[in-house]
Amino acid sequence: MAQSISPYQIAVPESSLDLLRQKLALTTLPGETDFSNDSNYGAGLADIKRLVNFWKDGFDWRKVEAELNKLPHYTTTVDIEGHEELRLHFVHQRSDKPNSIPLLFCHGWPGSFIEVVKLLPLLTTSSDDEPSFHVVAPSLPNFGFSQRTSKRGFGLRQHAEACHKLMLQLGYEKYATQGGDLGFMVTRAMSTQYPAHIIATHMNFFLTISPSPTTTPMLVLQYLLGWFSASEKNGLERSRDYRVNRAGYSTIQSTAPHTPGFALRDSPMALLAWVYEKLRDWTDSYPWTDEEVLTWISIYYFSEAGPESSLRIYYEMTHEEGKIDCDIQAMNPVLRWNAVPLGLSFFPRDVIILPSSWAKTLGPVVFEKRHDEGGHFAAYERPELLARDVKAMFSQKDIRARL
Repeated sequence: MAQSISPYQIAVPESSLDLLRQKLALTTLPGETDFSNDSNYGAGLADIKRLVNFWKDGFDWRKVEAELNKLPHYTTTVDIEGHEELRLHFVHQRSDKPNSIPLLFCHGWPGSFIEVVKLLPLLTTSSDDEPSFHVVAPSLPNFGFSQRTSKRGFGLRQHAEACHKLMLQLGYEKYATQGGDLGFMVTRAMSTQYPAHIIATHMNFFLTISPSPTTTPMLVLQYLLGWFSASEKNGLERSRDYRVNRAGYSTIQSTAPHTPGFALRDSPMALLAWVYEKLRDWTDSYPWTDEEVLTWISIYYFSEAGPESSLRIYYEMTHEEGKIDCDIQAMNPVLRWNAVPLGLSFFPRDVIILPSSWAKTLGPVVFEKRHDEGGHFAAYERPELLARDVKAMFSQKDIRARL
């Protein structure tokens, strides 16, 4: 049965705004120490204090809401096998060019559909010699203005099913995908489950199964001998630092998401600190304004599912189909080779930046670009660079011929 697609407008109830202001007014901040603002310890007291005060007394959600509502928002429902019918929110910006390529943009954590806003005007327009795109950017289930899932086990396979069914409902039988962070994982699951429908996928972040002497001996030899470019060596060091010093949140969310979820649901300050640390640390000196930060956080705070729901995907990824493994890099089959063509963009301040040769274990790499600037939220930090890469990749005749 065909599902209806309805226009959508963000409309946070005034009562929710009042409650937020009341909670912010009752905020109890930690006591000061001589290292309260040392980023090695996490979010800094001065930043959080300033942002809490601005959120309470200066931030104008209604103005932000009006700006967000200028985007073409829609909702529809998708029926997920073994689970339930879910309402999905999504942004759908069509290009004026009728032969444009349908592109599913998949956000990550702690992102949302807001990651696509700067890309939309860049990807939906083009010169005569470059492709343009019809861009679809869903709020994943449990994020933004999509519905909360109610059953355990809603993992990557179910997220992929939701996104694929959304594209089919929009009339896109064949389409491209783009993703970083969690968006990489979801689009990889889509490539695994629906390869005949996906012409190619572009990634600005990737993981692989760790090189092994039995399955990838040349990659092990390359690693042991240090046969990497300077950029790749820097990327491996950045990845090591992330795993040692910055990945505690991932372990918590992968093992006990309900526990921090109570804090994120009840305390706007806790949510702010939990997410702000990542916005600050994972970017390449991006000049965040306080309004940008609080817009990002408010989408989580006012989300239909509640901010705590967004953490569960970490648990489900590491416990999928009975598999218990807290190392997301060890997951299968998402990280196995498949034939869907891949494009890669590397940004030096991402959290994990692996060597180019490792990506070839995922599938045929048809495009690669290493940048000198940019971080984890590339679509928001460096939209021009990312859009240029996507257009360059899909300018290739062999890729366009797959439509």
